Amino acid sequence: METLSAIIGEINGIVWGPMMLVLILGVGLFLMLGLRLMPILKLGKGFQLLFEGRKSKQGEENEGEISPFQALMTALSATVGTGNIAGVATAVFLGGPGALFWMWCTALVGMATKFSEAVLAVKYREVDEHGNHVGGPMYYIKNGLGSKWTWLGTAFAIFGAVAAFGIGNTVQSNSVADVLQANFGLNVWVTGGILTVLVGAVLIGGIKRIGNVAGALVPLMAIAYLSAGIVVLAINADAIPAALDLVFTHAFTPTAAEGGFAGAAVWAAIRFGVARGVFSNEAGLGSAPIAHAAAQTKDPVRQGLVAMLGTFIDTIIICSITGLVIITSGEWTSGVSGAALTSAAFAEALPGVGNYLVAIALAIFAFTTIIGWSFYGERCVEFLFGVKAIIPYRVLWIAAVPVGAGVSLDFIWLVADTLNAMMALPNLIALALLSPVVFKLTREYFNRQESAPEQVTQEK
Repeated sequence: METLSAIIGEINGIVWGPMMLVLILGVGLFLMLGLRLMPILKLGKGFQLLFEGRKSKQGEENEGEISPFQALMTALSATVGTGNIAGVATAVFLGGPGALFWMWCTALVGMATKFSEAVLAVKYREVDEHGNHVGGPMYYIKNGLGSKWTWLGTAFAIFGAVAAFGIGNTVQSNSVADVLQANFGLNVWVTGGILTVLVGAVLIGGIKRIGNVAGALVPLMAIAYLSAGIVVLAINADAIPAALDLVFTHAFTPTAAEGGFAGAAVWAAIRFGVARGVFSNEAGLGSAPIAHAAAQTKDPVRQGLVAMLGTFIDTIIICSITGLVIITSGEWTSGVSGAALTSAAFAEALPGVGNYLVAIALAIFAFTTIIGWSFYGERCVEFLFGVKAIIPYRVLWIAAVPVGAGVSLDFIWLVADTLNAMMALPNLIALALLSPVVFKLTREYFNRQESAPEQVTQEK
């Protein structure tokens, strides 16, 4: 196991090296500038469409399987997970408070990335043998770039199908088992068994049941966690200015060793901030557009405007709350990492209650991530082998849940981190090459929006 960990560690150092960080931030920045900052300027429009998209409009029922709202909730169910609790804590532990700043940067340009992914997913989606709409990077690579690029779509599907077992399955069950054992003394195998039953019950119903469960659970759990975080920040209000100063200062200067914190160079803040940011919001990975391709909509740009909210909600809101709670509590210098660090930070402000709130939140976050990522993995194997592969993959998925609960957390994080980068490469290349399509569709959409009021006025 040590040899395998060392090999994967070497690969991880290469795939998450300077070139990957430049590629993720660079493609996101390129798309943001090409869209003329539209994702930031039209944030309000996105929330408006999200509210309107809770139910499909008449005439669009046959264009997808779930409403635009459920598509976003399904995507959020996969993104809002251990990355928001354990991932943020790990980033701060390894990179210092400055890592939070780089998570924000990743999210801001990531909004343009997520918008573009969803636009292309809806534009180039297909209908499979079961009559379901399927899409994502493998389909917009094949249909958008042409047959000579199909190998790149195949590479993404292979990485996605395998990576799903890391980022979307075993990492989640492992984190839940760890935190429930630490706080409630629950045996890891018991946790794994309970998760297996719950995941299996949801997956039997396919994307429609996943959409229904995600549409109900995600808003509820996000609001509950944010409320608890805001209460903690209110208690630690005096420490917020100093915490923000640490975030901005150490984004550009090394963090000195303090207490149990070993110190971190600026490069560590950038690396772990970007890596954990991508792990959390998945902008650039190409996973979320697989869910958005199933949305009941005829307009790719409308769904793109809804999709970009996922990155904003996940990182700018939820991860920020977690990061600030950790920094204001002072626990980031304690030497504790992962979910235990977040639990300690909440418990510092809410003794006897905070750690249990984090444990419950992480368990629910991780459960929804497992069901959301199962759909992503299924679509990847369907692209590779057809619909006949879905049921066997689903069985393997359910079987992996209890196994993940009992495996070393450090090894799983390392594997998931590495596979994240392997997924991102084909997707980022495709986004750069297909960016003219995104820019064209976006211009046409907003030109129609601007001319519509004028047409109404002329008719009157």
